[in-house]
Amino acid sequence: MQQIQIGNKFINKTSPTFIIAEMSANHGGDFNKAIAIIHKAKECGADAVKLQTYTADTITLDCNQDDFLLSDPGLWGGHKNFYSLYKEAYTPWEWHKALMEEAKRIGIELFSAPFDETAVDFLEELNVVAYKIASPEITDIPLIKKIGATGKPVIISTGVAELDDLFLAVKTLREQGCDEIIILKCTTAYPAPPEEVNLLTIPHMSEMFDCFVGISDHTLGIGVPVASVALGGKVIEKHFTLAHTNESVDAFFSLGPDAFTEMVGEVRRVEKALGSVTYSLTETAQKNINSRRSLYVAEDVKQGETLTLTNIKSVRPGFGLHPKYRDEIIGRIFAEDFKKGERLSWASII
Repeated sequence: MQQIQIGNKFINKTSPTFIIAEMSANHGGDFNKAIAIIHKAKECGADAVKLQTYTADTITLDCNQDDFLLSDPGLWGGHKNFYSLYKEAYTPWEWHKALMEEAKRIGIELFSAPFDETAVDFLEELNVVAYKIASPEITDIPLIKKIGATGKPVIISTGVAELDDLFLAVKTLREQGCDEIIILKCTTAYPAPPEEVNLLTIPHMSEMFDCFVGISDHTLGIGVPVASVALGGKVIEKHFTLAHTNESVDAFFSLGPDAFTEMVGEVRRVEKALGSVTYSLTETAQKNINSRRSLYVAEDVKQGETLTLTNIKSVRPGFGLHPKYRDEIIGRIFAEDFKKGERLSWASII
């Protein structure tokens, strides 16, 4: 994989990390809040905002059979089943065009994760720049085929996917002619325990699937996504909220503006720090080279005196003879008188 283009942004080996602010349900059903999230994400340094395109009816059934009840309703109090949760959390489809237009106007990319085939048709009408395949949809092969056939870049989260599922999803996309694939390591838990993240999978995925990789992160804080960059991650997706007082179903594990801004700043700092493989002294280090040790006269001496471990020492700064010669010159004699603190050189010694 040489390069992937998402809107006006490019992802390649030397490009900055592509940072996605996941809106999810954090608009709380308020269109103006959704617009505000897009503006704030841009202000905080995000490269893109991601939506989710579904309705309660396209993602599940309105049913109270045991299979459709939330296994841990404590996370989303007030919602007995999946249908109730998704009915509150979805982003109205009639918002999408206006949200995309506003994102384009202010210069931030916006794309979405479709959760069924009708959502793909809808997003194609809006000429979305890329697609996300959420990890629970990774077994929906007809959906993946339809997404792959659009010719758009595709981002996949691993989340609840087994390795065989991931192989099949990638194979399906490539059979549809889609070669612009990014895989995000993801732990589907809200919030995700850091010990279950397994960031070391990131470089392994890149090699195994020959594609760009990154993380869709549900841990609290910013440490995990920042660390992913050091392991070769080129994309970060993180849920974003305007305020943790927001009563949306995702706010409790999302980053607010201050933390998101800090994450972006630390990611950019890590990118600079990664640099390249080199053992040469940098320009800044060269300015401090004289803080190294070297051999100096440690007390006043006369010409003809013997060099000892008492009258020469390895000290800072580094203008004198290299310390590696110390044992070689002990026992030789001074060529002239020296004062304490004078540099030792080969010309000083007989």
